[in-house]
Amino acid sequence: MTAVTANPDAPVLLDLPPLDAARFARIEDKVAALMRTRCDVVATQGEALLPLEACIRSAVRPGSTALNIITGPYGETFGGWLRSCGAEVVTITAPFTGAVAPEEVAEALRAHPEIDFVSLVHAEAATGNTNPVAEIGAVVRAHGALLLLDAVASVGAEPLLTDEWGVDLCVIGGQKALAGPAGVSAVSVSARAWERIAANEQAPRRSYLSLLDWKERWIDGGRTSLPHAPAQLEMLALEQAVDRVEAEGLDAVITRHRAAAAAVRAGAAVLGGPVPYVVRDEDAAPAATTLRAPTGVDAREVVSAALAADGSVPVQAAAGALAEEMIRVNHYGRAADRAVVLASLAALAAGLRALGVDVDETAAAAAAGAAWDESVVAA
Repeated sequence: MTAVTANPDAPVLLDLPPLDAARFARIEDKVAALMRTRCDVVATQGEALLPLEACIRSAVRPGSTALNIITGPYGETFGGWLRSCGAEVVTITAPFTGAVAPEEVAEALRAHPEIDFVSLVHAEAATGNTNPVAEIGAVVRAHGALLLLDAVASVGAEPLLTDEWGVDLCVIGGQKALAGPAGVSAVSVSARAWERIAANEQAPRRSYLSLLDWKERWIDGGRTSLPHAPAQLEMLALEQAVDRVEAEGLDAVITRHRAAAAAVRAGAAVLGGPVPYVVRDEDAAPAATTLRAPTGVDAREVVSAALAADGSVPVQAAAGALAEEMIRVNHYGRAADRAVVLASLAALAAGLRALGVDVDETAAAAAAGAAWDESVVAA
């Protein structure tokens, strides 16, 4: 048998002291402060799809009517869950080149006064757009429906004012702008949402998808006794990610992300070939920028050539039907950095040149740098 020798430079991940209820509760409180909410926050032990599905299955009952707003792939996923809960689903589908308008939401609610649940993605990293949640939240609250918000790609990258915007169920993850772990997430639940969930006989109970289990076994007991062994490493990593954001300053972190988005869009606009997929700057997500590949050029080939030039840059092709035309430049978390943005544009330039596209890398770098500086000063 071959002996296993520990790497002395590796972080210590084993033999940690137990994560007790008090520490778990403190981590939830830190997340609540980040989300700007005084509502209950539950840290769920899984990737953010877990609490997103839990929210829908908990709050949506058979025979209800839900409005599902689609501006990317996650909105499409929500529609499937809503239908499987027995809801009638009214759909608003906005072009992936922009955002949904609050007026569209208001019109749908007027046309279907029976709508009692609205699902919305704040920012779609996959399509590079972001939605005006404050305005949409006001419309939904005036109508009286519950609002579920997927803020996984927006938390830390742009303002998230959960309570002020009237969000009843807000889900975040740590793996994007927070530069934290993917295996733990969190959901805030308003008093209105708890009432709806408790009244729903179809809400999951004694299940990993059950929010009610957490409320009854954890929150209602004063958060003094954990219902099961926590995902310790992921919880500690989430706490460190939130602490690091606090140490830098949330406003500073948001500024970095906005500067990164502005720089990529400005650089791409003069690079030659690809153009920003999201048309208006105000609709562009700070976490990732999507670009439309030049006519006749496969986006997947551009990305492959770019990564061959520099395999360290956060550039990827889109998935599904958009794979041939959309290039995605991620700039969330630690990648919301001036040097990373410039390296990404340089790699794209090299990849495009390798495919015979005429580009101006110098102009792109100058425009990106100027846009970064302007965003930082404006903040």
